[in-house]
Amino acid sequence: MVAELLAPQARRTGPADAAGASDHLRTWVLSQAQNVVRHREGLRPFRFDEFGDPATGPSKGHVKAVNDLLGTLRKPLGKVLAQLERAASEAVDEPSRARLTRLLELKSKAHDWVRATEQVWDFYLELFGQRQSAFAPWLVACDRIALDCYQYAYLGIGVTRSVPAPPPFAYMRTGFSPATYRRGIRLSKIGKQLNPFALIQLPYHRLLNPWTLGAILHEVSHNLQNDLGLQKTVPVTIARRLLDAGLPRSVAAVWTRWNREIFADMSGLLLGGPAAVGSLFDVVGRSRRQTLTYSPGGVHPTPYLRAFLSVELLRRMGFPLEAEAHLRTWRSLYPDTRGSDIPSELLKTARTAVPLVVDAVCGTKYPTLGGRTLLRVLRFQPKEQAMIEEAAGRLAEGVDPGVVPERFLIGAVRHAIERELAPPERLMHNFFAELGRRSR
Repeated sequence: MVAELLAPQARRTGPADAAGASDHLRTWVLSQAQNVVRHREGLRPFRFDEFGDPATGPSKGHVKAVNDLLGTLRKPLGKVLAQLERAASEAVDEPSRARLTRLLELKSKAHDWVRATEQVWDFYLELFGQRQSAFAPWLVACDRIALDCYQYAYLGIGVTRSVPAPPPFAYMRTGFSPATYRRGIRLSKIGKQLNPFALIQLPYHRLLNPWTLGAILHEVSHNLQNDLGLQKTVPVTIARRLLDAGLPRSVAAVWTRWNREIFADMSGLLLGGPAAVGSLFDVVGRSRRQTLTYSPGGVHPTPYLRAFLSVELLRRMGFPLEAEAHLRTWRSLYPDTRGSDIPSELLKTARTAVPLVVDAVCGTKYPTLGGRTLLRVLRFQPKEQAMIEEAAGRLAEGVDPGVVPERFLIGAVRHAIERELAPPERLMHNFFAELGRRSR
């Protein structure tokens, strides 16, 4: 019992001090539940109006989705806190060893739930908080591009599908590579809770150079593969197509393993046009050692082979001259594969495998697309490229680029920078100014 624990001190200091120690214990016990309750109250639901200008902040849908997630954590936490408050009251009435032990155990349990809730709260606080910064106009511009991609894809399919909500949400990170976290997956950043909406992570340097934002089209496409119900059928189709053509099982297994990144490249190219190939070359065109290195078990196609897939699709989209130009550039950069550790079977069968893989991903009629091919759902033809090139000239002049879809502005600003139609700083400003205007 607590009296026994306090007895040695009481013998040394007398009854008055023992009473004081008992009062101190009582105060401490009561404060434990109160502290945890106050901690939980600090992890309150977010408000739509607390993240700056509503035009650039998270939407009501994003805020509600996060608050719903927080609510799933607050319910069990509330139950633990009720138990903790009762335990504190009982320990004050009778400070026995058993009751104090239960108090401490419930306090630790409550703290575990608070930390789990806080991890989620902190993560989204940082993401939403970026919309109060000077980067908010850039991020909402990326939101608009991602939304346009989804709208176009869902208008192109030939079957009714539930519309994903809320739409993808962009945020900024330092580093080299962009990334995405799909809706509905368990995300370690939030304690393995289900991610309530797609997140598009973009490096600062990509935002600074919007002609490299083909990355948005790629990352959005990862989410489209799932939301369009293609996450299982695409790899099966790739494997079947290669095996039916007589390619070795080991080769078919590698291309199948790469299916998600291949789909994202193909879909991104269909969404954005030829500029997406240039954006890809920016990423995969590195030193010979890096581009010709094979990663066993890796999910990204070996960079050397990855380029040929986009060239093949570009040709099928009706851009033979552009495809040939990219192919010549690639072969000039990597005229041979000497020193590469790419498996010989992959290299020997690549000429056969590449068109088969592109056809499996883009030329196959999928039931979840309403019996349509990806080429038809995300149609991009030379007339769309003409729109992009016209918009490029207008962006360079700083005038309204016209009724072009948001996703086409990436190609437009890249076309403008490659042809030196205006200085980079002006093009960056005009690009974000136009997308910012559309968000209002």
